[in-house]
Amino acid sequence: MNTNHAPLGPKADKETVRRHNLSLVLRAVRDEGEATRAGVAARVGLTRAAVSSLVEQLLDSGFLSESGKTFSGQAGRPGTVLKVTRSGPAGIGIEINIDYVSVCVVDLAGTDRVRLTEHLDNRGAPPDRVLARAATIAARTLESAAEQGLRPVGAQLALPGLVSDGTVRQAPNLGWNRVPAEDLFARALARLRPAAPALPVSSDNEANLAALAELWFGGLGPIRTFLYLTGEIGVGGALVLDGELLRGAHGFAGEIGHVVADASGPRCRCGSRGCLEQYAGQSALLRTAGIDEDAGAPGLAELERRVRAGEARAVAAVERAGTMLGRVVSGAVNLVDPEAVVLGGIYRELMPWLSPSADRELTSRTVSGLWPPAGGRLRASSSAGDAARGAAGLVVRGVLADPVAYGSRVSG
Repeated sequence: MNTNHAPLGPKADKETVRRHNLSLVLRAVRDEGEATRAGVAARVGLTRAAVSSLVEQLLDSGFLSESGKTFSGQAGRPGTVLKVTRSGPAGIGIEINIDYVSVCVVDLAGTDRVRLTEHLDNRGAPPDRVLARAATIAARTLESAAEQGLRPVGAQLALPGLVSDGTVRQAPNLGWNRVPAEDLFARALARLRPAAPALPVSSDNEANLAALAELWFGGLGPIRTFLYLTGEIGVGGALVLDGELLRGAHGFAGEIGHVVADASGPRCRCGSRGCLEQYAGQSALLRTAGIDEDAGAPGLAELERRVRAGEARAVAAVERAGTMLGRVVSGAVNLVDPEAVVLGGIYRELMPWLSPSADRELTSRTVSGLWPPAGGRLRASSSAGDAARGAAGLVVRGVLADPVAYGSRVSG
């Protein structure tokens, strides 16, 4: 007999099973938008009596609301319509990038309910100051959320660098190394809200969270395996396989911006040479187009104006960025065979001029032959696919997975 199997652990007790079933029912109602108890029972495979008991607990805890009647056309009494509540538990996401901070609150239905964005130059600023600025914006967002009856149960930071265990190990474009971001942000937020309970804070790489936002809220339809690239000051990347984020052995998978496109290229902030972001990042694009690379959002607007006008230098800069993107991404496509490559951030608005050269490289370098020219596998991200929303959505996913764990926070 093989005795090398890992232990299976204790069997599920009644409380564990009930918690699981509460999650099933809550997610079923969320996925349907609105549903009856009978409809939920049919979907999750539980008896109507069991579902009714679970629904009552979710109603009492503030996760569901009910209103009106729906007629199925079948015999029997009409059912009460169930929906996830528009008030109560929610998630807050805080994206801290090189030249802006964006904060949003998402409710249990996945709706972006409050959004505040401020353009700030965070390069070279002390990390504690940057995180304090972000906490100030988050505190204002929480006030607006409270006015709508929303109570975020957790905050998720989206950060542009290597993130693990609450710490930014390295963020070259911010100049951060070993910054305890979660702790600094939590303390700053607590100082601004001394009478409020401490809000749990977690963190992740901003490209990972933008990719999750694209998966959950974007326009991918049935696509569940894709490579996501976001263009900002640098270039971030994330890989989603069968609907799950690939994190790698240490949580650092997806750093495609620091894949070398040309070993003899310019020095990168990470210390290497010829990284992709030195050709396709925001600073590189503006510099090559002859626009002040520190101009931020106004510089991007000027770049788009010039390419629309057909100015040769601007068009060439974007085409060159597309070529380098295609060259590097083709290696990832050959390695993991995604259904699509999604370009977000600054690339979304530049797609008409960026994608032809990127597509040419992918067509010529993808060995499977399954990348035909203009075949639709290279696509722009949805406007809903941003890191702040993905961060807030991740908090909400935690609530949906185990509503009992948040019951006391919700009902208080």
